[in-house]
Amino acid sequence: ELVLKVRIQNPNLRENDFIEIELDRQELTYKELLRVSCRELGVNPEHIQKIRKLPNTMLRKDKDVARLQDFQELELVLTVSDKNLLFRVPTPSEQSGYNKKASELTY
Repeated sequence: ELVLKVRIQNPNLRENDFIEIELDRQELTYKELLRVSCRELGVNPEHIQKIRKLPNTMLRKDKDVARLQDFQELELVLTVSDKNLLFRVPTPSEQSGYNKKASELTY
């Protein structure tokens, strides 16, 4: 596995921590990096403008991804300015503390 540190590029957030993701070394492609990063961060892949290897290198193709090393820092740069609209809203059953049976009770 290749372990990478990924976050969403947003200078307006006070805390913009990285998360670690793992990629299978047999599947080091740009498409797989995008898929796993978006899934882990809860972002729609259609809203990604580019992937940046920090501090200032844009990833464009599979060969760029193949050169990545463990714990390199990446940012997903979003296409739209209103970043609050891009995140997937969790369904009630995905939210912590949600009780499906309790929600079906009627009084």
